[in-house]
Amino acid sequence: MKISYNWLKQFIKINWEAEKTGELLTDLGLEIEGIERYESVKGGLEGIIVGEVLTCEQHPNADRLKITTVNIGDDAPLQIVCGAPNVAAGQKVPVATIGTTLYTAEGEAWKIKKGKIRGEESHGMICAEDELGLGESHDGIMVLDPKIKVGTAAADIFNIENDDVFEIGLTPNRADAMSHYGVARDVKAGLLQKEIAVELITPSVSSFHVDARSLKIDVEVKDKEKCPRYCGVTISGVKVEASPDWIQHRLKSIGLSPINNIVDITNYVLHELGQPLHAFDAHKISGNKIEVKTCKAGTKFTTLDEVVRELHEDDLMICDAEKPMCIAGVFGGIDSGVTESTTNIFLESAYFDPVSVRKTAKRHGLNTDASFRFERGIDPNITEYALKRAALMITEIAGGEISSDISDAYPNKIEDFQVRLSFDNAKKLIGEEIPRETIKSILTSLDIKVNNVTEAGLGLTVPAYRNDVQREADIIEEILRVYGYNNVGTTEKLNASISNSSRFEDYKVQNVIGNQLASQGFFEIMANSLTSPKYVELSDDLNADHSVHMLNPLSNDLEVMRQSLLFSGLEAVSHNINRKRNDLKLFEFGKTYHQYSEEREENKHLSLFVTGNKTEERWNSVASPSDFFYLKGTVEAILQRLGLNRIKSAPTKSDILSEGMSLSLGKKKLVDFGLVKKSVLKHFGISQNVLFADFNWDNVLDMAQHNKIKFTAIPKYPEVRRDFALLLDNSANFEDIHTIAKQTEKQLLKSVNLFDVYEGKNLPAGKKSYAVSFTLQDENKTLTDKQIDKIMNKLQSNFESKLGAELR
Repeated sequence: MKISYNWLKQFIKINWEAEKTGELLTDLGLEIEGIERYESVKGGLEGIIVGEVLTCEQHPNADRLKITTVNIGDDAPLQIVCGAPNVAAGQKVPVATIGTTLYTAEGEAWKIKKGKIRGEESHGMICAEDELGLGESHDGIMVLDPKIKVGTAAADIFNIENDDVFEIGLTPNRADAMSHYGVARDVKAGLLQKEIAVELITPSVSSFHVDARSLKIDVEVKDKEKCPRYCGVTISGVKVEASPDWIQHRLKSIGLSPINNIVDITNYVLHELGQPLHAFDAHKISGNKIEVKTCKAGTKFTTLDEVVRELHEDDLMICDAEKPMCIAGVFGGIDSGVTESTTNIFLESAYFDPVSVRKTAKRHGLNTDASFRFERGIDPNITEYALKRAALMITEIAGGEISSDISDAYPNKIEDFQVRLSFDNAKKLIGEEIPRETIKSILTSLDIKVNNVTEAGLGLTVPAYRNDVQREADIIEEILRVYGYNNVGTTEKLNASISNSSRFEDYKVQNVIGNQLASQGFFEIMANSLTSPKYVELSDDLNADHSVHMLNPLSNDLEVMRQSLLFSGLEAVSHNINRKRNDLKLFEFGKTYHQYSEEREENKHLSLFVTGNKTEERWNSVASPSDFFYLKGTVEAILQRLGLNRIKSAPTKSDILSEGMSLSLGKKKLVDFGLVKKSVLKHFGISQNVLFADFNWDNVLDMAQHNKIKFTAIPKYPEVRRDFALLLDNSANFEDIHTIAKQTEKQLLKSVNLFDVYEGKNLPAGKKSYAVSFTLQDENKTLTDKQIDKIMNKLQSNFESKLGAELR
């Protein structure tokens, strides 16, 4: 959830830096995950100065260019070449001086430099609206008010909004803090604990009045359980157009796109007070009647996103006399919203049952700002106030008049919660005794009313909007978060309990495999998740459009989140090789990050890197280089350790591997591994072979959880081995032999193994020799020669008929 600091200051007067306020909010339980800088004009017009065009003459080498001299308040005027058709002497204009950074419409930065244009020097730029981000016009330069003083900074004369925006990791229970007003309430309580008393300023609605009762729309709530309260009012004679800049700035700062003044005001009040609103075109309400009810199962309804949805019998709908218009608390209908031709509106403000909204939103796969709040429970007693607030803003900004009394269907008032607090229990849970006056002060600052005080505790009334505070433990938590967790001392005694957790929890499995790899001589690395955007160019499997970019990168090499663990691992390999450590076996558990449209995705991976020799040089053995089969054995050992068998193999489709395999279980790919392409290694200055394995760790964990451990007794009877030397076509492979053998004898054949391959001298052209062993065993009795020979003859016959094999 995003909270604008400037907006927050409208409710509470505070002059702290944003970082300090962010610390306070985090201490109060509204954890700040980041603070972003919002500028209504990119760059804030820094370096843009008001200048006066002194002279304007034709460029000698270009028909469409002019040479101007511009006074910007310095000792000497600037010579600037300008291509605008409307530039003329005597004008006051915005000038971008040398070194100023401007931004394109796409947000790309470019810097003004001293240069020559068709042979004439130019020491700046006279700007148009779109070049400054102040509009979309590029017909000519901006001509300013002639009364403006030369040398004035442009930022001082234009309405520019600079803001700090808090990204709050809001927990689901804090429905009361889903607005700027709700956050301001917490800030007030936190400041009071620091002995800073401030006033909470709320917008006044005292001027609300009915101008004329000329447009009455009746309201009937037929399902009072799903809609405990429903308010509405009509406003006639509005003019739908763009919102004023100040509203647009507020919405843009928290990531919303302005639409029109009516819709923007409903969104404004939603994020201001936490009350979702909806504006209907009154002309489209048949029968001048609103009915809040459910519809028949299977009813077709087209929502604003132009998707035709099939309604469930429990979906609460806002209907007129003939048809449904809106999914209550979730999403509007395509034919009921406000358009440019709308002149009369019906404004809705309601409280819907959280469970009903949550189920409906989930059924239809919808998640809107309104449903986000209704699902968690909004304040049922702010409904009418928010309606009046929005109605007054609409009449002030969009014109028109309030043309009906407020309809307020609220038959059964939602009562506040009654809770009893024991001082002893508070001390027990908090771990130390907080002064009783402090407790009362904290509770009062949170709008919790103290009804009575005894030696044992307090009788309290909790407002209905705090639906997460209904027990004594909840009250104690509220006291503690405002008092400050950091203010509670720690004890020397630590109590712990044994947890009954799954053996397949990520960190447990990760430790098991990490220890296994370490025992085989692997070293764990932890590479930076930030990397260079240029790496995606090394693979066609990666897409620059899917990169997650940093807002304020430390450098060009740390500008994006990595899409693959390969490149950060190769950086480590290159770093070690450059320091004469050529024999490497490395592994890393890490995540990859992708941006898909408006969604971001994180995936856990395990990567292996093997290069150089498998073992160190010794006096009694020859060092052997690491090869594909060494990596293959390591990969299969990891899968076997997790009980993942019946793995299917296929040639890898990864374009970063010149040779490799892909292992899958069912429809899920578990790992790609093989030899990294020379072209990729060259980019990192690596001249020796590097083997790489990339496990999709999320898939591995998922499949491992479904694995069942089976125990079998050790066989009492011996196994028998028989060998074949088969002459085969070069196109045949061991997998074919293995498949045919298993199909031929499913009961007694325990394993098939290839132990020698020969190609070359003394063999016919296009042929190769495979030496294959077959292990047979009967778990209930000793095999006889007659049984063994029968099986081997059958195997030979099938190899000959299906593969064209010959026994050598």
